[in-house]
Amino acid sequence: MGAFKPAHEIVRQEHDWGVFAPVATPSDGLRSIVAVEATFLPGKCHDFHRHPGQEEVIYVLEGALEQWVGEERSTVRAGDAVAIPASAVHASFNDASAPAKILAVLSPAVGEDGYAVEDVSDQEPWASLRGRSS
Repeated sequence: MGAFKPAHEIVRQEHDWGVFAPVATPSDGLRSIVAVEATFLPGKCHDFHRHPGQEEVIYVLEGALEQWVGEERSTVRAGDAVAIPASAVHASFNDASAPAKILAVLSPAVGEDGYAVEDVSDQEPWASLRGRSS
């Protein structure tokens, strides 16, 4: 059976970079996917990281982001999508003056929260990649 989740029941977690809202996770009965809404405040980011063994699709709902997948970057705007292969290093930077909102869908779901994340922003080439490309 499915699970209906009204907006007021979605827990929005505030962080220094923005808002993280798990929309659908294994606790909703899903075994294969997890969906998250994330809002990046101006000047904030989700620095270089990867999701071991998980594929990800990022769909931009509002605003614009400098999106990296591996050593490739592109500016993505509302209506754009990004397909990220399993375990690929990626990052999202909001250099705009307005918030940017995305819907991220990852598969397969892993663990209780549905996703795993490994920060690699302090490792090369990721630690200096963005500076080289500016």
